[in-house]
Amino acid sequence: MPSVLVTGTSSGFGLVTVVELAKRGWTVVASMRDLAKRAALERAIADAGVAARVHLERLDVTAADSISTAVPACLERTDGQLDAVVHNAGVAVGGAFEDLPEPELRRVMETNFFGVLGLTRALLPTFRAQRRGRILIVSSNSAYAGEPANSIYVASKWAIEGWAESLAYEIEPFGLDVVLVEPGPYRTAIWDSSPRILPPASPYRAWLQHLERVIDERVIAHARDPQEVAHTIATALGARRPRFRYPVSPEAWIGHILRGKLPSRLQRAAITRLLGLPGSR
Repeated sequence: MPSVLVTGTSSGFGLVTVVELAKRGWTVVASMRDLAKRAALERAIADAGVAARVHLERLDVTAADSISTAVPACLERTDGQLDAVVHNAGVAVGGAFEDLPEPELRRVMETNFFGVLGLTRALLPTFRAQRRGRILIVSSNSAYAGEPANSIYVASKWAIEGWAESLAYEIEPFGLDVVLVEPGPYRTAIWDSSPRILPPASPYRAWLQHLERVIDERVIAHARDPQEVAHTIATALGARRPRFRYPVSPEAWIGHILRGKLPSRLQRAAITRLLGLPGSR
């Protein structure tokens, strides 16, 4: 029975991925930063009849001591072997860059970028010794191009994709795979849990208020079922020879196809017009 560690499983992609993988016969170590938030996952695995295949562990990917404790605990659950890790834990913050507090910038990078690096480093000795292992990272279509009022989240996804492309060279000789799953807009808790920074005196206030309305009406209102992403993750983990990138959603596929093909100025002009953003020129 294959085994996998999944991070960020209290809601969203992580929760539905745990259920999907367990239904497909995987032994799943489902980790989350705060085990007090385990109720939704426990209900989901109980309803699916897969609770016996799922083990919960506390893991804060931003804390080295938490990683060093959780990895041995995970391996104990899986008899010292591990077939894959799904790096799903992620956070975001919205707002104009100039308005974003420094702690928020660092929180996003510590979770979305450095947290993935730290956990991967801790797991690589096991994967190398086995000469098998799959490192799957839940990235985003935000890795394709800049986005207004989302600069630090976009930066974290660009960073993790550049790192993943580079890591793939180093670990391929050991029989290890790196996989990027890149969802577009989906109905997850990140829309509600992510702070939107909008100071009353911000010079960007009117611009941001307009953008918020557009995002709520045109993006969030039409976000898709996260089960699609869980299905893609499970398919990628089960594939004999997985692709490196898996865009998920029509928006993600369009961005994937156009990536790097449009001049930056034309790309900005198109997004500005699409969102109806005011500009000075």
